[in-house]
Amino acid sequence: MDPCPFVRLTVGNLALKVPVASKPARSVVHPSWSPCFCKIKLNNFPLQTAVVPYIPSENHFPDNQPPSIAATFHLSKADIDKLAAKSIFSAKLSLKIAVYTGRSGATCGVNSGRLLGRVSVPLDLTGTDSRACVFHNGWISVGKEGNKNSSARFHLNVKAEPDRRFVFQFDGEPECSPQVFQIRGNIQQPVFTCKFSFRNTGDRNQRSRPLQSEPSSSRSWLSSFGSERERPGKERKGWSITVHDLSGSPVAAASMVTPFVASPGSDRVSRSNPGSWLILRPGDGTWKPWGRLEAWRERGSSDGLGYRFELIPDMSASAAIVLAESTLSSKKGGKFVIDLGSNSGGGASNWRNTPVNATSPACSPRSSGDYGYGLWPFCLYRGFVMSARVEGEGKCSKPCVEVSVQHVNCTEDAAAYVALAAAVDLTMDACRLFSQRLRKELSNPHDILV
Repeated sequence: MDPCPFVRLTVGNLALKVPVASKPARSVVHPSWSPCFCKIKLNNFPLQTAVVPYIPSENHFPDNQPPSIAATFHLSKADIDKLAAKSIFSAKLSLKIAVYTGRSGATCGVNSGRLLGRVSVPLDLTGTDSRACVFHNGWISVGKEGNKNSSARFHLNVKAEPDRRFVFQFDGEPECSPQVFQIRGNIQQPVFTCKFSFRNTGDRNQRSRPLQSEPSSSRSWLSSFGSERERPGKERKGWSITVHDLSGSPVAAASMVTPFVASPGSDRVSRSNPGSWLILRPGDGTWKPWGRLEAWRERGSSDGLGYRFELIPDMSASAAIVLAESTLSSKKGGKFVIDLGSNSGGGASNWRNTPVNATSPACSPRSSGDYGYGLWPFCLYRGFVMSARVEGEGKCSKPCVEVSVQHVNCTEDAAAYVALAAAVDLTMDACRLFSQRLRKELSNPHDILV
């Protein structure tokens, strides 16, 4: 099946110029003396906030400036059709940006930023699912409504690019060993099956066995990536999910390698002692680590699920590269996102721009090339990589996974992201307060503490 059409709308290369008045008012704080930020809004999509650097009025925006993305909006074909339908009966679609001086956020319930002005960029998304389009690139006047002669100038680049993706949908909760379908429009096609199990922690000292056995048999490298030592107190451990192709061959897996343990004196998994999963891929007749997902329960008003996902090149824990680190609402759920170069929530804000192997080689076991869009080993992880939508605690969660075509070269590539999505969903339960009981499918018969 073909991938689904998506459009990636980006806003970047932000800058602000404000001439210094010869006799500035005492109440006015010039942008060169304080931070500036902007709020970016596209229709009903979540508001995004970005820092705006100040440029002296006599300077020009450098032509060789590398692209710097401040905000990203991901639009499916359904989103584009909906926006186009609304623009027929109301005002034309536009991107709205409000520019502020001062720091973003609020102090004592009062917004700390001072509105400098607003800008609006008209958008016509017709055909952007097949070709790139630049809507604005350069300077634009900024002024409060009714003041069109403002001397403040705002620089930005707004463009849309095709960003085709494979979409996968679990037909049940991961702990119920569901099927996974590939989705395109109204067409659904089964591509994977999942098998949830409890790994027998008693075999953790055994060496690797053939690939056909469960991932629990790959033990020679476990000590480098996690700890399965017995720990006193409440813990959740030994969870494992294996992804099979339609022939029944295992093509990816997620294995809990560090138990999720309540910190002393509390009922939650702390950031200082997170639980972790390994995402495993087949190679040389056995399982090999591809990524590591760490998670914990945040404290404070957010009370969310904190997570960090690292890529593990060449099975080396010391060389792990952080691709995503953010928080999901434990109550409402949300999207786990790997989006490199994006300022949107859930992206890899601390990615080190390190070249890494993105997808599996054509000579890997069962490299069917069913999806055929990878560039391994000649490409980097860049742009949108994947997302997985999961529900909050206590809700029926059937993860929906989106994977960029440029990061999928074969069945195992797609399966690895499906396994990662399953691990994220299961982590919602692993990080639940220990005062709450888990559903029976997650209750380990070998561990009476769960």
